[in-house]
Order: sequence, then structure tokens, then C-alpha cells
Amino acid sequence: MPPVRILHLADIHLGTELYGRLNPATGLSTRVADFLASFDQAIEAALARRVDLVLFCGDAYRTRDPNPTYQREFATRVHRLASAGVPVFLLVGNHDLPLASGRASSVDIFTALDVPNVYVARRPGIQVVKTAHGPLQVGALPWVLRSALLVKEEYKNKTLEEINQATADKIEHIVRDLAEQVDPAVPAVLAAHCSVMGAVYGSEQSVMLGQDIPLQKSVIANPAFDYVALGHVHKHQVLGTRPLTVYAGSIDRLDFGEEKELKGYVVAEVERGGAEYAFCPVDARPFLTLEVTAQGEDPLAEVLEAIAGTDIKEAILRLRVRTTEEKEALILESEVRRALREAHYVASVVKAVERRSRSRWSGHALQEMTPAEALAEYLHHKGFPPERTKVLQEYGEAVIKERPV
Repeated sequence: MPPVRILHLADIHLGTELYGRLNPATGLSTRVADFLASFDQAIEAALARRVDLVLFCGDAYRTRDPNPTYQREFATRVHRLASAGVPVFLLVGNHDLPLASGRASSVDIFTALDVPNVYVARRPGIQVVKTAHGPLQVGALPWVLRSALLVKEEYKNKTLEEINQATADKIEHIVRDLAEQVDPAVPAVLAAHCSVMGAVYGSEQSVMLGQDIPLQKSVIANPAFDYVALGHVHKHQVLGTRPLTVYAGSIDRLDFGEEKELKGYVVAEVERGGAEYAFCPVDARPFLTLEVTAQGEDPLAEVLEAIAGTDIKEAILRLRVRTTEEKEALILESEVRRALREAHYVASVVKAVERRSRSRWSGHALQEMTPAEALAEYLHHKGFPPERTKVLQEYGEAVIKERPV
């Protein structure tokens, strides 16, 4: 029997509008259109390559309560696959889960309507999917809520560390239970939305601090499965080969922390005993950081020349200009922004000015700063993007408040 061909993707985060502008014709942010365009490339590939299953490993939307327009756009694309005879397996991720256990997830509507060829996994379990090349077992490990333990009386006086360990133990038990249910004669895939130790995080790490419970690789890489399809970490990567364990990564770039990452999907061919894969990049909108040193006689001309020599068309761009105190006033931001008009979105224009006077980073100046001010100056000096700076400052302030006197 030929292998089962799977298109594995994850983390669409439909509804992300950061660095976008409103398209008056559609009423949608251009960034929403970007994510839909990348999703469409994966769908076109699934149909053109006649895959046997589209396996989506969680986080369809940016929020737990997506607006009806986003739901319509996602459902339209799922329906296109299902109506063409391509089964679609939707795993529930942390962004898909409601805050209250009794409420529906953002993808439960497919179950409620009993949409043919669409499988939804909100709870752990094994589902057998009928494909054109025979049955495929899919073990589902959706996002496991730590709060499910917090409400139990036996964990009432436990520390957060003890609860995290109990949650990790629970997940390990779930995976072992799934493995025991696998029919050894039928190809099997484990689909999981989780963090795994050893994975390389992208920009999402700053918003995952304190929320994630990283699992040991040995927990996920159970030999009962022929392929382990992962979602949640935005950077595509292979964590192991026995069994083949792969993060597809997010379908598009969310911010500058993912500037240099390729985005796309994975096509895997799975058979009993192993799997092979190929990562397929999509044509995602570029993020670009342009750094210019402008300290000559005409610093504005230096900046404009650097912009003219860079392909900025339709990019989401941030510009950093390193100059001196004497030259700063000569670099007219209005002229700079006019030169950047071909960019899709200008996130920031920042001047890093070298001062001849005492540097704020001198020991005396640092002594005059509060810890919060020193952290803010450091983050600015390092050039962190605004969205990451905000998160890091919030965590820093929390640590400062907890510091013993």
C-alpha cells in the first residue's frame, strides 16, 4: 500500500492585524489578507498534490472569540478542501480554547454541523480517518489546560511548580494511553499542540513565559507513532527522526521576531514504520529591518541612498539610523518617510544618536536611574520592537516588585 500523504500546517492566527492597514474594499486589515493568502497557498498545494489529509495542529484564530468575518473566511477554506474529498483534521490549540470549560471552542461549529470530511479534536483520543490510500490513525493531543488541575481540591495548596509537574505527568499519561490504542497494522500520526524541550522559539516566547509547560522529547516521540505533527511553536523545525517529529511553524510572520524565518507548511508521506517530509515555504509578506549609518557631511543623502538601494516594496519595515548629535537635525523624518512610501507599512523610524556629552550608559547615569528606567533604556538601546518591549517591561516590573529589600 502506498504511503498516506499529509499536508501538515499550524498557527494561522487569523485576525492578526499588527502592522496592517484597513482595506476599504473588504473592510479587513491587510494583515488578515496576508494570512489568508498564505493559507490559500497551502490549500492550493493540498488540492494540486492530491494529499490524503490536511492536518491542522491548532490556533486557527488570534483570539478565542473570533468575529464572524474571520470565521467565515476560515470555514470557506475548510469547506473547499472537504468538498473536494480531502479530509481535514482540526486540532484545538490554546488560542482556540474558551476560558470556561462549558463554552465551545472556536472550531466546534464543524462538529455541531457534522460537516462531512472534517474532524475536530478538542479532547485527547484516537480517530481513524478514511483516506484515498487507506485508513490513518490520528492520535490527538490538543492544548491541555493547567487550570483543569487548579480547580481540583487535591491541588488547592500546591505550588505552581508542583501543578506544572502534575500537568506534565498528566500529559505523559495521555500520550502513553494514546500509544496503547494504536493498531500496529495501520499507519499512525500523533498531532499535538504543545511546547517540547529543545525547540527553538521565535518571537512568541515572550508571550509564553509562565504559560507553557515544556514536555520532554521522549514523551512526544513515542515509537507507536510513525509521524509526530506539532503546532504552537512558530519556527519550523525538526526535533527528531525516530519517529519523525516536526513543528510546521506558523503560516505567516507575526512580527519582527520572525523576520528571518521561512513560513510555510509540511508535506509528509507516512507509512507503517516511518515517514518522509518536505518543508514548503509560502510567499509571505517580508519583514525588513534596514540599518543605516549616517554620519557624513550630508546624512540625509546617506539615508535616502540606503533606502533607494534596498528592495522595500510591499515590505513591513523598520528603519534604524545611527548618527551623531550634530547630524541628527539634518535627517528630516518627513523626507525619510517619503522615501519609504513603497513599503507596505513603516513600523518605526528610529535614530540612534551618539552623544558627545556623558552617555546615559555611564556608571554615574545608571546609578541615577530606577530599575524600571534602566530596563527601558536597555530595551531601547538594543532595538527591541515595541510589542516585545511592552511584554518584557511588564515582566521586568513584576520581577522588580517581587525583589526583596
